[in-house]
Amino acid sequence: MAGEWTAHRARWLDWRQWPRDTRDTLFCLALIGWTVMPHLGHLPLWCGLLTTAVLLWRAQLALRGGALPGRWSVTAVLLLAVALTASGERTLLGREAGVTLLVVLIALKTLELRARRDAMVVFFLGFFLVLTDCLYSQSLITALAMLIATWGLLTALVLANMPVGKPTLWQAGAVAARSALFGLPLMAALFLLFPRIGPLWGLPADGLGRTGLSSTLRMGGVAELANDDSIAFRVRFDRGAPPPEALYFRGPVLSRFDGLDWQVSVLASARPTQHGIDLRTLGAPLGYEMMVEPTKLALLPLLESTPDRPGSAPQLPQGAPWLGHDLTWHLDRLADERLQLHAQAWTRFEHGHKIDPGELNAMRSLPPDRNPRTLAWASLLHHRLGAVDARTLAAALMAHIGQADFEYTLQPGPYGREAIDEFWLDRRSGFCEHFATAFVVLMRALGVPARVVTGYQGAEPPDADGWRVVRQSHAHAWAEYWTADGGWLRADPTAAVAPERVRASRPLPSRPGLLAGAINTMSPALALQLRRAWELLEGRWNHGAMAYSSRRQLSLLRALGVQQPDATDLGRALALLLSAAALGLGLWAWHDRHRQEPWTRLHRRLCQRLRAAGVAVLPHHPPRTMAALVRQGHGEPGEALAQALDALDRRRYATGGGRLPERGWWQVVARESAMLRKRQSLGSAARFEA
Repeated sequence: MAGEWTAHRARWLDWRQWPRDTRDTLFCLALIGWTVMPHLGHLPLWCGLLTTAVLLWRAQLALRGGALPGRWSVTAVLLLAVALTASGERTLLGREAGVTLLVVLIALKTLELRARRDAMVVFFLGFFLVLTDCLYSQSLITALAMLIATWGLLTALVLANMPVGKPTLWQAGAVAARSALFGLPLMAALFLLFPRIGPLWGLPADGLGRTGLSSTLRMGGVAELANDDSIAFRVRFDRGAPPPEALYFRGPVLSRFDGLDWQVSVLASARPTQHGIDLRTLGAPLGYEMMVEPTKLALLPLLESTPDRPGSAPQLPQGAPWLGHDLTWHLDRLADERLQLHAQAWTRFEHGHKIDPGELNAMRSLPPDRNPRTLAWASLLHHRLGAVDARTLAAALMAHIGQADFEYTLQPGPYGREAIDEFWLDRRSGFCEHFATAFVVLMRALGVPARVVTGYQGAEPPDADGWRVVRQSHAHAWAEYWTADGGWLRADPTAAVAPERVRASRPLPSRPGLLAGAINTMSPALALQLRRAWELLEGRWNHGAMAYSSRRQLSLLRALGVQQPDATDLGRALALLLSAAALGLGLWAWHDRHRQEPWTRLHRRLCQRLRAAGVAVLPHHPPRTMAALVRQGHGEPGEALAQALDALDRRRYATGGGRLPERGWWQVVARESAMLRKRQSLGSAARFEA
């Protein structure tokens, strides 16, 4: 008994010994599992568990050769899934409910694989499920997963249309790959010319749940963000990049302080009036291009200062951004998809000379019952310095930070209710937001309007394509204070305690993941090279494929010689392309209809030769029957031709055969059949004379 079980187990472990139905079914189930896997993070837990259970159940039936469940059982499971979907999503319509039901349907359909038409339904449901991946992500890794799933589905489709024998998966996969390559030129042309229609072309959910800058700040918030090593955006400059200390990418400006949280001022961030923004730029502009990843804010972290001027302001197909009084670029909706833009900035600028007096007073105010020791320290400093201007006060604070034993760290630990007192006078350990908020509180205590600015500072070195990566770990907070003659002036207290953070774009290292940490431990250089290589590929994918917009389509037509192209020209080009493709496919179908299989062609030529030689062959005769007819009609003179026909029969029908004969074989057949035809002609002439 044990020996029989061991033999049975060994038989099923060797997949090459499986019956074809079992192998093809298990391949299809594995393929469905691969296709469903990217959706598991978005599906309800019950859907993932139900799908896994159904696929394992079907696999067990395939291995045992068991009977498929009845229709009522499948219907009961389907009704349960519909009820759970309606209960969880409150609807059976929409994206989430639709994808959930689609996953359930493709899993349940595997329990009905009784005929080839059932398999076809599964395959095309699988193609549709692959397409729904784009609803959640269009990243490079998602595209690779979709490519593998599509190739697998095409392979399964080829297997379903090869009912004879037991073709290997590699053979079917090769046929599927060749078939896909035939359609590749048309697919590429459609990608280049097909119109980009609204939200169907974009990343509606790529960034959902991502971290990013916030419209509020509490001590420790930026430090938590700086532990995130994901990419915030990529930037590429038209010509030489500015020095690292000039790379300030502006985010939310926070001026309201309740003693614990900093928040955006409604007035400062409001849409400008007809008088515009009080902004003066100095020097030459700096052109740059950005690919901004999805965020949870309705703003663009552009380079300071990007003015609202023709040729300088960013242009987006999703809607026009606008510049607020706080020099932050705002959007009318959340930036929940990847955005690509081009703009110009001036690293030397002045702004805020004309400002509402009420807003200035608000930026001097502090909660009266919070951080009393810091306010007392500021009073002593003011008494010691006397009547000096705001620049002198700011310089004194920066000098104190640089000379005292302050520590710049990502892990300063939690602070209590009097966070500024505790940081400035006791612990003196913090990240950039600790220094920036303390600086602003002290400046306000000294009577100077001040505010906190959050954003990103610095960038990594350029890659092979010139793109410089800015990560969430580059998140930064700095300060601005106001003077009557200079407007708002930037002050970055971090530069006083950690100058390498600003001058060399070296943020503190974040905590690596498990795999990245292991590789970094073995070879830090290898880990850096691998990360930069992958991000280079991902950047090329985002720039070349995901950011291919209607503007670039028109640029392509312009490069092809179309003067002032528009959407109409794009439609004409697409119609011309489709017409040419239809004509080409029609010609190919006509050619394929008249093209015969090589063995059929050879058989037809043999029949013509033998009939000319007087052999009464019929279209259904195999070579061995032809050889017998040659011997019967011509005897010894036809023996050489008969032997050639026997050799052809062995080659055609022998195990492992199927290859066409060599060229020399046909020369023998042509020579011998010609001799028989000549002999027959001579015999007919002799009988006529007699």
